[in-house]
Order: sequence, then C-alpha cells, then structure tokens
Amino acid sequence: MEPDHAAREADVLWFLPTHGDGRYLGSQVGARHVTLNYLSQIARAADELGYFGMLLPTGKSCEDSWVVASSMIPLTSRVRFLVAVRPGLSEPSMTARMAATFDRLSGGRLLVNVVTGGDPAELAGDGVFLDHTERYQATDEYLQVWRRMMAGETVDFEGRHLRVQGAKLLYPPVQAPYPSLYFGGSSEVGQQVAADQVDVYLTWGEPPAAVGEKIAAVRALAAARGRTLSFGIRLHVIVRETSEEAWREADALISHVSEEDIARAQAAFSKFDSVGQQRMAELHKGGRDRLVISPNLWAGVGLVRGGAGTALVGNPDEVAARMREYMALGIDRFILSGYPHLEECYRFAELVFPKLPLRSTTGNGYAPARNAGPFGEMIANVGAPAAKR
Repeated sequence: MEPDHAAREADVLWFLPTHGDGRYLGSQVGARHVTLNYLSQIARAADELGYFGMLLPTGKSCEDSWVVASSMIPLTSRVRFLVAVRPGLSEPSMTARMAATFDRLSGGRLLVNVVTGGDPAELAGDGVFLDHTERYQATDEYLQVWRRMMAGETVDFEGRHLRVQGAKLLYPPVQAPYPSLYFGGSSEVGQQVAADQVDVYLTWGEPPAAVGEKIAAVRALAAARGRTLSFGIRLHVIVRETSEEAWREADALISHVSEEDIARAQAAFSKFDSVGQQRMAELHKGGRDRLVISPNLWAGVGLVRGGAGTALVGNPDEVAARMREYMALGIDRFILSGYPHLEECYRFAELVFPKLPLRSTTGNGYAPARNAGPFGEMIANVGAPAAKR
C-alpha cells in the first residue's frame, strides 16, 4: 500500500534553454543559436504535446526570463510559464504588477519561481551583498509583502530588509489569490522559508533516499505551521527505446568535455554558498568514474553545469519506474530538460507520457497520432500503417 503522502498523479514541465542549447555539453559542436524562432519552436512543441508548463532559467548567463516568457504568450495556448522573481534584485511591488499583468494577458498561465540565489560573485555583480542567511531572511520579507499585495491587500510593512507603505495592486491576477509559488532551498533557513511562504517546494535530482529525507523535513516544518505543500523535482532526461542507446547518448553528451573544463567549472561551483549546489557537487566530486549515483540516475551533467546536474537515463520503462519512485515520496511535478531541448521534448512525451499516471493538466488528450492526409507516409500508396503496441 502506498503511504498517505505518495503522489498518485503528476504534472510534467519542460525547460526553455535561454542560456543556450546543443547536442553536447561544453562544446560549440552542434550548438544552436538562442533566437526567438528557436525558443518558440520548443515552447510550441511543449504546448502541443501537453506539458503542464515550462521553466525559464534566470541569471546573468540567461536571456531575461520575463521578456522571453512574455514573447511566448501569443505563440502558445495552454502551456504555463514558470518565471523567476529575484528578492534583492527587485522590489515586491514591481514584480507583483509584472506577475498580475502576465497572468491576465496569458489567461492565467503564470507560475512563479522564487530564486534567492547561491552565487555570491554573481549576486555582487547585481548589487546584492547579503550573506546566505540574510538573503533568505530578505526572501521571507519579500514574499510576505508580495503575497499580501497579490491577494488584494493594501500593505504596510517594515522589516529588516524591506519597508513599504500603502503598497497596493490595482489590477488583480486571474489566479486567486495569486499564481503558485515554487521555491527551492536545501539549507535549514531555506526550508523554513518554504514552510512559511510557498506552494511548491523544489529539489534537484538527488537519489530517492536523500530526496525523501529532504521532503520529510519540509513537510514536517509546514505541518507545524498548519500548511501543506506540494513537491517537485528538477531533472534532465536521456530516454531512448533501449537502455544501451540511452547510456551511449549520456556518454556522447559529455564527450567534448575536457578535464580542464571540469576543473574550471568545479572551481567556480566551490565558491557558491548554495547548500543545494554543494550537494550536487558532492554526488560526483568532479570525477567521471562516479557518475552513476543511483539506478538510472547519472550525474554527468553536473560536471560542467551549475544547478540541476543529474539525469534519468534509460529506456521508457526504466525512466518511468524511477519517476514513480519519486512520486511515492510525494513528488507530484517533474521539471525536465534534455539536449537538444526541441527533440528531447518530443522524445520524452512520446516515449514516457503513456507510462506515467498523469494529471489531466499534462498530456494533450489526443488519440495516438496517425497520418490523416491523402498522401505521405502511407504503405505502398495502399493504406495507413496498422497500430502496434
């Protein structure tokens, strides 16, 4: 029997690679330009295939997430956009107006990703000089103001980091009281912010036992406050029709990564004060010989990529089985990506969606695709191919 907290259905989100895309990590071989047309191809694919939403990254290495997401509104019809607010870089009144406007113009398709930040050097470049604990304290204050404004209150607030008088949102969002707040923080102070303020707690793709411990801790903190959270996980995916193909693709993905590239990336990550990033680095310790950290869970992406550094690798049954293991812990939404993002968006939906218990908000609801035209991939100009299981 499944535990009471197990997720029986899940939503799946995809990723819009505004920091670059290609066939290989750490290489310009097969790299793709981040253009409006290319990003729109990925967004339209996710929309057509029935993904619940799309995550847009944030930071100095990315195109601005709000500008990109806004440009995708008229190009899509139902996919949601998980867009970042950055406490310390912006005021809650400004992003409340931005969020409400986006939610109205998109017909209620906004999700909000609260990003406190974990790279002191990048934050200093943005004018943020708070230490790790102070940043989360500022995030807590920010969300207190933001949530009350979005819910229609006139807000007077004076904290250590923020002060507002008579803050009010004149035009409300479509979603009441506000679009769902997503947030990830592996430190104790980060988990306390999650328990107090957000709707969905996110973790990067650690082995199930570690994820289970983290979820249990946050669930207990939220329960002590009389709150209930949902849980999500951020992973890459490499799925092929056979396991052998999938693992060959994993090896190929990092085939252009040199030892110098790994050393340079790991040196940069070591300066982060993010507990989550420290946990990601600890999974592989910068070595190619310890990348399989759990069945079908591969840490090769994290050799040179910050943030989410693990991928589910395998055939459709294996990948679906691993996802069900996370669901048994309480994960009810998966935020996925794969290289290149356009092809992998299709591949994952076609191969794995049919094997998962998905909510009605994920999946396009169509019958199996077939060629409905008068010509094309018919068999010998005689008839359509027979359905195969």
